[in-house]
Amino acid sequence: MTGPVTVLGGTGFLGRRVVARLRETDIPVRVASRHAEHARRLFGEDTDALQSIAADIHDDRTIERALAGAAAAVNAVSLYVEYGDETFQSVHVAAAQRVARQARSVGIQKLAHVSGIGSDPKSSSKYIRARGEGEVVVKSAFPSATLIRPAAMFGPGDAFITPLAGLLKRLPLFAMFGRGRTRLQPAFVDDVAQAIAEAAQRPDAHGKTFECAGPRVYTYEELLRTVADAMHVRARLMPMPFAAWHVIGGIAEWLPSPPITRNQVELMETDNVASAGSTGFADLGIAPRTLEEILPSILRQR
Repeated sequence: MTGPVTVLGGTGFLGRRVVARLRETDIPVRVASRHAEHARRLFGEDTDALQSIAADIHDDRTIERALAGAAAAVNAVSLYVEYGDETFQSVHVAAAQRVARQARSVGIQKLAHVSGIGSDPKSSSKYIRARGEGEVVVKSAFPSATLIRPAAMFGPGDAFITPLAGLLKRLPLFAMFGRGRTRLQPAFVDDVAQAIAEAAQRPDAHGKTFECAGPRVYTYEELLRTVADAMHVRARLMPMPFAAWHVIGGIAEWLPSPPITRNQVELMETDNVASAGSTGFADLGIAPRTLEEILPSILRQR
């Protein structure tokens, strides 16, 4: 590789781990984020091996500057809750297209675009549809782009297992989404980061799609009981119809920081598992770790 790897969204939950995995292989990294000073606080002052640069995914000029001279790029920018001008369409479609176009324009050799399992441009869910549309525009602008589709990710400091653990411990009765039958195949965030680092370097990853899902499929109820068992608490679970959750989500969206949105409810109505025969961790030489292995460290940090 003849230049650094630019990681857009390099200070995020996944992005900062991608940076760490790349640094373990002595590849120079350029961390592109909205606030370069925050990146420097995370990773230290700029060196030949690691540079922090301010970049806004909604601004062509700053993206071009972040990508210029790099050999490869990773777009790990994500949005799970819309606010103001930050919408699923603006981040996962328009900005993703902008990054792919600029990457091709400045001569980037490899582009890894982070999407998500189940992404579908025809989905009724705004989030899932935007993810799918983002994949389409990225491949159109940069045909050899590698698509990384993680399952729901867990790890210390996550926004998935950590909040569930807190609720299971505090609430006398936990209301499940539906009857708790939605299937999930969660992946350890460090394993996903390793997959991205591998894909960004390997020529045989060009143009491929990798579905990064963990080694076990859980129903939502099984997942909750697994977390509760690790905390040695009794899981008092109550089914709640999705229709009721949609009403709750609609009301919550009027709050400044909604604890739940209708979009999040829609996500829980759909199985989040790797498709049969998909390319994934094994094809990158990675043995994904189980939730049970990582739960102790998640709970210690919580």
